[in-house]
Amino acid sequence: MNEWWRDAVVYEVYVRSFADADGDGTGDLAGLRSRLGHLADLGVDAVWTTPWYRSPMVDGGYDVEDHRAVDPLFGTDSDAVDLVAEAHRLGLRVIIDVVPNHTSDHHRWFRAALAAGPGSPERARYHFRPGRGEAPPTDWRSVFGGPAWTRVPDGEWYLHLFAPEQPDLNWDHPEVRAEFEDLLRFWFTRGVDGVRIDVAHGLLKDPRFPDLGSDDEEIVRPPDRGAHPHWDLDGVHDIYRAWRKVAGEFGPGRVFVAEAWVDRPDRLARYVRPDELHTAFNFEFLLCDWDAGALRAVIDRTLEALNAVGAPATWVLSNHDVVRHVTRFAGESGLELGRRRARAALLLMLALPGGAYLYQGEELGLEEVEDLPEAALADPTWERSGHTRRGRDGCRVPLPWSGTAPPFGFTGGDTPTWLPQPDHWRELTAEKQAADPGSMLGLYRAALAVRREHPALGDGTLTWLPARDGVLSFTREPGFGCVVNLSAEPCELPESTRVLLASAPLEDGRVPVDVAVWLVRS
Repeated sequence: MNEWWRDAVVYEVYVRSFADADGDGTGDLAGLRSRLGHLADLGVDAVWTTPWYRSPMVDGGYDVEDHRAVDPLFGTDSDAVDLVAEAHRLGLRVIIDVVPNHTSDHHRWFRAALAAGPGSPERARYHFRPGRGEAPPTDWRSVFGGPAWTRVPDGEWYLHLFAPEQPDLNWDHPEVRAEFEDLLRFWFTRGVDGVRIDVAHGLLKDPRFPDLGSDDEEIVRPPDRGAHPHWDLDGVHDIYRAWRKVAGEFGPGRVFVAEAWVDRPDRLARYVRPDELHTAFNFEFLLCDWDAGALRAVIDRTLEALNAVGAPATWVLSNHDVVRHVTRFAGESGLELGRRRARAALLLMLALPGGAYLYQGEELGLEEVEDLPEAALADPTWERSGHTRRGRDGCRVPLPWSGTAPPFGFTGGDTPTWLPQPDHWRELTAEKQAADPGSMLGLYRAALAVRREHPALGDGTLTWLPARDGVLSFTREPGFGCVVNLSAEPCELPESTRVLLASAPLEDGRVPVDVAVWLVRS
C-alpha cells in the first residue's frame, strides 16, 4: 500500500512570499516552479501550497472566489498544471489548500444570496439569520476581532467567523457538501497528491445558535469549556468520511491533512481514524515551550492518542499563521539563542516517529519581522482589531534567495517586495548558506539526508532512556538515538554511542546546553 504520508516531510509554501517570476513583487506559481530544485535539494518529500485560487485577497487568498481557477496574481490555470508536473518530475508530491469553512463575499453563491433576499434557497447555503432587535443573532466573535455577524441592507445578518468578506458556508446544506466533493475530484484529476483542509474543525455550527457568553476570539475551543457552538462539533466527521471515499476513488496515494485546532490529543485523533483523514497538524507541539518536561508530555500524549487509532503523528515548529519559532525560542535573550534552539528543535522533530512539516524560510533561520511599517500590514487582523494586533505578516515576509540587498533575488530587478525584507537578511540568503555546511540550511540538508536513509527514522515507535532533569533522551530501533539538552549544564552522551549529527559542536565529548545530537551505537 502506498502510505508515503505516514513519515513524509512536507514543506509549506506561502505562495505570495516564496518566489516571483513576473517581476511584480509578489510570489507566483511560475516563481515556485523555478525554485522547486531548492526543495528537491533540501530533501523534502512533498510541497504544500497555500491557496492560489481566484480571490479578492482580503485574507491572503483564504477568501476564495473560485476554487477551480488560478488567480491572475499567481499566474494561469496552466501554471498550476505545469507546477504539479514539474514537482512530480523532481520526485515531489503536491498538497494543495482547500478552504471549506467559508467563501469570499465575491463568490457567485454569496452574490446570489444577497440578491435573492431573506428566506430564499440561495441564502440557505450560508448562515443568514434575523437579529435580536438591532443586535446580532448571537454574541459570537470573529477570530480576526469584532463581531462574527454582519448586517445586510434588508436587515438580516450573515455569519463570518473570520473577516466579513469571508461568509461561512452552511455545511448542513446538501449542495455545499456536493460542491466540495466535486471540487476534490477536480483537483485529484489534475494530479495533486493531497489536500490540506483549512479550519477543518469549524465547518458545522450548532443549529440552535446559542450564545457563547464570552468574548472569546480564539480559533480553538477553550479547554475548560464543554460543547462549543462552532468549533469541533462531532458532525464534521461524517463530512470527512465522505471525503475519504472520494480520495479512495483515485487510489491509496491521495491524502488529506487537517488543520484542526482542538484542545486535546484524543479530540485530534478523532479526525484521523481509519475511515476519515490521513493526518492532522500537531499544534500542541508547535505551541509548546522550550522545556524538556513539557515537550516530553506533548510527545507522549500525541503518540498515545494517535497510536490508538493507527494514525501517524505529525510535528511542526512554524507555519504561516504563527510567530516563527526562531523568535519564539529567543524570548528576551536574542536571536542567537533562538537560532541555537531552533537547530536543536529541528533534530528533535525529525527524530520523532511520524511525519513533519517545515515552513518556508525556517531552513534559512529566518526570524519573525516584528517592525514592519504599519502602512505595509495586510493581515485583516490589524484592521479588525482596531490596530491593537499586528497579525501574521511578520512570518510572511518574502524569502531572501541571493545578493546583498533587497529584494535578495526574490523578484527581478529592483521591484519592491509586497512586504519589505530586512536588510540584515543579506547574511541569511539561500545562496550564501548553500556554500556553508555549518549554516542552518546545511543542517537541514544533512538532517533530511540522514532521515531519508536511516532505517530507524520515519514512522514507528520510540523508547525513552533515563536522563536527568532538562534532558530528553530516546532511542529508535534499529540503533538510533537522540539526546536534546534543555538543561542549564552540559550533559553526557549515552554509553557505547557515536555522534551521527549534532546541532552544534560538542564540548569535551559532552552535549552543550540547547544542543541536540543524533547517535548510533558504536
